[in-house]
Parts: sequence; C-alpha cells; structure tokens
Amino acid sequence: MTSEKILSNKNNLQVLFEDNHIIVVNKRPGDIVQGDKTGDTPLSEVVKEYLKDKYNKPGNVYLGVVHRLDRPTSGIVLFARTSKALPRLNQLFKDRDAKKTYWAVVKNMPPKQQDTLVHFLKRNPKQNKSYAHIKEVPESKKAILEYKIIQHLNNYFVLEIDLHTGRHHQIRSQLSAIGCPIKGDLKYGFDRSNKDASIHLHARKLVFMHPVKNEEIQVIAPVPNENIWNAIEIL
Repeated sequence: MTSEKILSNKNNLQVLFEDNHIIVVNKRPGDIVQGDKTGDTPLSEVVKEYLKDKYNKPGNVYLGVVHRLDRPTSGIVLFARTSKALPRLNQLFKDRDAKKTYWAVVKNMPPKQQDTLVHFLKRNPKQNKSYAHIKEVPESKKAILEYKIIQHLNNYFVLEIDLHTGRHHQIRSQLSAIGCPIKGDLKYGFDRSNKDASIHLHARKLVFMHPVKNEEIQVIAPVPNENIWNAIEIL
C-alpha cells in the first residue's frame, strides 16, 4: 500500500497515512517530535489533539513515539496509535527493517555520483554533535549510508540518501565529512543559516511492514513549500 498524498491538513498538521494502529505525519522544520527543555509544544501532542478532535475521544489519547527527526529537519514521522503496535514498530526499527530514504540539498558537488559512506560516529552530548571518523575510535558507532545525486539545481545538488544505520545526526555528520554540509546546517559546516533555522534535509520516504495487518506500507512526504525544494523536479 502506497500513500503519497496529504490525507488531512488541519491545524498545520499534515497527515500522510492513518488507520486504527498507526498514524504518519509530515513534520515541518522547526517542530520537535517529543517534549524537551524548551517547553515548546511537541508534534506528539499536536497529533494527540488531532486524534482526540477527529474521533471525539474523551480523556487521554494513546500515542507512542517510534522514532524522531532532528528539529530543523522535515518529513515523515511515524507514531503508534495502540499499545499493540508500538513494541512491534520499535522492534522493526531496531532490526532496521524499516527502509528510510531522505533528500538533502548541498552546495558542494560530492566526490562521486553515488557512493556508500562508512564512518564511525562519536557523539559529543555537550555540543549535541556527532563527529565522523574514518577508523573506529573509543565510544564510536559504525554508520553506513548510500547516496546518489538525483538533480543539479543552479547552485545546489540534490542527494537521495538511503540509511543503513540510524545514528545521531548521521546524515548531517557524514555528508559534512565528505565536504558536503547540508544547506543551512551551520553546526556541520555550512556557511550560513536558513532564515527559518531549518536545514535542507527531508525524510522523503518510509517503507515498512504494518505491525498488525502484515502488509507493506510505503509513505512519501511532500517537500516543504520553499523556493529550493520547489525547484526540484519530482520524478
């Protein structure tokens, strides 16, 4: 089953797929998935309110957070609507059986048209940053991704990225390590920020087995309504 349309766009919440067990939304850059020290309303609470309103549910609404996206990133976020679905989805992501595809916009041309990048990432919690090393170092974790150039815009290159591992800031750190920081990503070496503090990294596609129905679900998230994203020819 494939979903690539916005089913609902209420209160700035873009719902991409929804049934009794799961809900998939298109996160805007700047939204946080779960509550943090900023006190800003997280996406999880917005989704709860949407469900409560749509189904006229009294009391608390169950919603399980399966995975996260960095705050400045946009794209697909999957939530569990039932306690039955959550552990199954957690296991799916742990076993890397969910296929995640991202789009990234970079200014510098990558060394190759397509390549597999392997690094060892070491996280610095104080800086909230991960450093990519060619060889294993103490407390590092192996990170693997594949990229290919899918379009060349006037001043930028659009990369499609398939993640093989899910490390902290993995795409941002690994692309920076090959001299291709993502547009707007000051933390990882881009020369200026985007006006809205976003970065041009978008969780474009997610393919996974439904936790209850045992059928393949494929969801595609429209890119943000922004000049550079809008310049991409959607194939």
